[in-house]
Amino acid sequence: MPSPEISVVIPAHPHRVRNGMLDRAIRSVRTQQLKAADIIVTVDDGGEGAPATRQHGLEQVKTPWVAFLDSDDWFYPEHLKVLAAGSRVWKADYVFSYYMVHRADGTPWPENDPLGHFGKTWNPAAPHQTTITTLVRTELAQQVGFHQPPEDSVVGGHRGGEDWHFTIGCRDAGARIVHIPRRTWAWIHHGLNSSGIPGRGDAQFP
Repeated sequence: MPSPEISVVIPAHPHRVRNGMLDRAIRSVRTQQLKAADIIVTVDDGGEGAPATRQHGLEQVKTPWVAFLDSDDWFYPEHLKVLAAGSRVWKADYVFSYYMVHRADGTPWPENDPLGHFGKTWNPAAPHQTTITTLVRTELAQQVGFHQPPEDSVVGGHRGGEDWHFTIGCRDAGARIVHIPRRTWAWIHHGLNSSGIPGRGDAQFP
């Protein structure tokens, strides 16, 4: 897949603009081995939350493929290259790899498979939780979209966020979803993760 086919969408709220997390996320996209055509950043100034902010970015995508990154996380240099290759090999519409958990200072977290899903083949009949750090066909992503899930949404004992509902929407639309068993991005456990909920975690700071 040539790089002009991929855009990266990064939603952020003002606190992550000020504390440098957004800049770090953007740098990780710019230093990819497979360069993206566009980086689309949408900042939530009105307390809408990550689903609406991510949706605003998704609506601007013009390339055939879209990748998503939260503003407090970052891609390892091979991330887009690995996912793009996987999409070709498996003829997939939606591909996701896995993460390494890091502390806020960048050091590794002791537990790096908290949900036990690393390397498990995606089973649409018994789906497990994924993350939003995916590569998806843009037409599919825009068809499904992002929505704030109800507060009582629970998946496998955990609150089902907009990432989960997006994934289920892609499955229901007939997408071929493939897990690439590589750790290609950093998930940051900094104690103020907002989990996409308006006013939660560091999203509470104006």
